[in-house]
Amino acid sequence: MSIIQINNLYKSYGSVQAIKGITYDLSGGQIVGLVGPNGSGKTSMLRILGAFDMAYSGEVLIYGANPGLKTRKIVSYLPDKPYISDRLRAEQIIETYAGFFEDFNKDKAYQMLDLFKLKPKQKIREMSKGMGEKIAVLLTMSREAQIYILDEPISGVDPASRKIILRSIIENFSEDSLMIVSTHLLNDIEKIIDQVVFLDEGTIKISGSTDDLRAEYGKGINELFEEIFQ
Repeated sequence: MSIIQINNLYKSYGSVQAIKGITYDLSGGQIVGLVGPNGSGKTSMLRILGAFDMAYSGEVLIYGANPGLKTRKIVSYLPDKPYISDRLRAEQIIETYAGFFEDFNKDKAYQMLDLFKLKPKQKIREMSKGMGEKIAVLLTMSREAQIYILDEPISGVDPASRKIILRSIIENFSEDSLMIVSTHLLNDIEKIIDQVVFLDEGTIKISGSTDDLRAEYGKGINELFEEIFQ
């Protein structure tokens, strides 16, 4: 059953059209890779699904409801830009999230903090960019959400840290949930995604299950990406 339904979606920024009439459905129990070059519409799409941008035309339904306060309760959204106050300590941020989201699992958050080798009393401003991204990932994945939306979750971390983050994402992802991951580091996430959507200039270029696309084109998803966009 489709839990996200997108019908004839358009999004513009002045005279620039970021999304051009996309229609697509997504069901639960899978990890979906949303990929494409810069300016392809990935972040615009995810902001709409996360209920952080209401200025669009067309229809977007999440469990039958338009994105808004209701859907934010079941969607855990990680934006592509920093959103956490750098004055706070890691433990303060975790406590804030625990008070704000009913589905937040504080024990899981502290377990991930330990996995990432981060100090509870360290302030965000004292952390590297990669460490800050780990904090953002653990906050997102510590919610017991029905939908997870991650926009470039591993762009600022080293290869070793990427593996740790991806492992934590898999381990904390419920089999019944839906996860949408946007990234330009397709080679890193190819092994974990079940379905991929290639966006190009606001339209869907190619989409389908990773297994079907590999069989159809006779190459890996990263190779297919390079062929289409390079």
